[in-house]
Amino acid sequence: MATYVISDLHGDYNGYKSILKQITFNKSDTLYINGDVLDRGSYGLKILLDMMLKPNIYPIFGNHEYAAYQCLKFLMEEVTEDNIEKLDAGFLEGLLEWQSIGGQTTIDEFHKLNHDERQSILDYLEEFSLFETITVAGNDFVIVHAGLDNFNKSRPLEDYELHELIFKSPDYDKIYFDDKYLVTGHLPTRVIDKNPKPDHIYIKNNHIALDCGAGFGGQVGCICLDNFEEFYSKDI
Repeated sequence: MATYVISDLHGDYNGYKSILKQITFNKSDTLYINGDVLDRGSYGLKILLDMMLKPNIYPIFGNHEYAAYQCLKFLMEEVTEDNIEKLDAGFLEGLLEWQSIGGQTTIDEFHKLNHDERQSILDYLEEFSLFETITVAGNDFVIVHAGLDNFNKSRPLEDYELHELIFKSPDYDKIYFDDKYLVTGHLPTRVIDKNPKPDHIYIKNNHIALDCGAGFGGQVGCICLDNFEEFYSKDI
């Protein structure tokens, strides 16, 4: 019975499954997946379909899920002259931006699914939370995809807007909370300044940064919040 967090799988289904195998994930465990399951890699939707079968997996919204959701809703519809005419410049700009950050692999995978699978994907994305606050083994954790933009210690987490939680990474040299850990993904740890172990979990100043570069040839990282044990997809 343990609590784990993974972030930024980016379609790496083999990495995802290797982590589940290493931690011997079972019904008594809890796993938080901290955004960016989709894009870049080829099997983000395959991961989502597997996650849906496991009620003890709790997904958190990332910027790639946000981009995908906006566009996949349209791709569910039959292409007609009427709905094409309804497309505005904002949607087309969003679609092009999504493709520029790796969304084409998700589009290709989406087209291979049947209608019920596509609808289940959209329904599941609506269940993603914006953040989670939990206590494990006496330690408190705030789990959020990117960070807490416009941060103020007195500001309730519920007051943060979606864009403040999924786009901008925190300052890893700053301590946001004295009494809890801020658990994030989004920014690959290889680009954190003075990080001695690129593509590994970075822990400093009450931060736990989990994006180990799976979308850029790195690996999937996972941490057990009970004892801070780390697991990596390339360890097997």
